[in-house]
Amino acid sequence: MTERSEGPAVTGGGRARPAAAAAKSGSRVRMSAAQRREQLIATGRQLFAERGFDATSIEEVAARAKVSKPVVYEHFGGKEGLYAVVVDREVRALLDRITTALTAGHPRELLEQAALALLDYIENETHGFQVLVRESPVLSATGNFSSVMNDVAHQVEHILGAEFKSRGYDPKLAELYSQALVGMVALTGRWWLEVRKPRKETVAAHLVNLAWNGLSHLEAKPTLLTR
Repeated sequence: MTERSEGPAVTGGGRARPAAAAAKSGSRVRMSAAQRREQLIATGRQLFAERGFDATSIEEVAARAKVSKPVVYEHFGGKEGLYAVVVDREVRALLDRITTALTAGHPRELLEQAALALLDYIENETHGFQVLVRESPVLSATGNFSSVMNDVAHQVEHILGAEFKSRGYDPKLAELYSQALVGMVALTGRWWLEVRKPRKETVAAHLVNLAWNGLSHLEAKPTLLTR
């Protein structure tokens, strides 16, 4: 869809008013199709984070974006289409963030980096995280938080598999441990989003402490090696 550029406003005497004056008087500023699409995605992201998929309506999206409902339908076909685009972007953003963070050579440092990457995402992209953790019947199989964490767990599984093999453990158990570790970090992240204390680095240090040392060898005051 291509949206028309806003022309000059015309006064009662036939003279053209500057666009700035028109905007000041309450006229809506026209956007390109690409700009409008990005605006609607940002608006949908915020509403889905605040209210969830079921409680959000196309009317609300249109009203907050100051457009008509047909504009939203033209871009996304409906609420499901908008939601799918929002979730797909968040999935890619989170996975890219975690993948980029995994640069260390030592397994404990890799675990620290993964935990911090997830907590960084929760802190900096709170609306995106809230969209992912809200389950939706539209994307029950893929695109929700569980499926994202499953993708992350598969990456961790490769790291653990190599480590298990080098230590003489059964590498087939790497999948089990990766799911346990990622699940622990993810659920703790959901809790931390609400309380926001202790500070992020402390949370990550204690998560790694539990995962790396186990309950029988917990350090009294764990610290991060990578930050």
